[in-house]
Amino acid sequence: MQAPLFVRAVTPEEQARLETLLRSWDAFVLRRAQILLASARGQSTGAIARALGCSIQTARNVINAFHTRGLASLARRSNRPKSAKPVLDEPKCERLKHLLHQSPRTLGKPTGLWTLALAAQACFEQGITDQPLSDETIRRALIRLGVGWKRAKHWISSPDPQYALKKSGATA
Repeated sequence: MQAPLFVRAVTPEEQARLETLLRSWDAFVLRRAQILLASARGQSTGAIARALGCSIQTARNVINAFHTRGLASLARRSNRPKSAKPVLDEPKCERLKHLLHQSPRTLGKPTGLWTLALAAQACFEQGITDQPLSDETIRRALIRLGVGWKRAKHWISSPDPQYALKKSGATA
């Protein structure tokens, strides 16, 4: 069992600010102000959690954040993990781009059109990644590369020597 945790002594200015925040439209700020004021009144984290319908750990986290950051702990911060980094970093993205400039048929695929699922599978098979990827991972990597995902790519070309002539006749 963890030791009881209470908020440090709250200054009159902090007390007034917390009471003002009880009328906040933002539920996140309101809940944190309620937790801090209840702890300042001497309620335990368990009693606060039961009264406000949150977990005991949530109450403990709010109190600890107030100890370290003061009133700044009332503002919502990013909930993105600090260690989040893309699976496909810059060198891998460049290898993916090079891979997509080839026809899937050169890799032994039965189709000549790239799909996100096919690109994800090819990345794994070609050793670009050490685990299978999702379509969404490929899509985000392409966005970082500045490549829009459309059925026909503007950089698709043909080995046919008359390709440019045929294409200009078809699109003119």
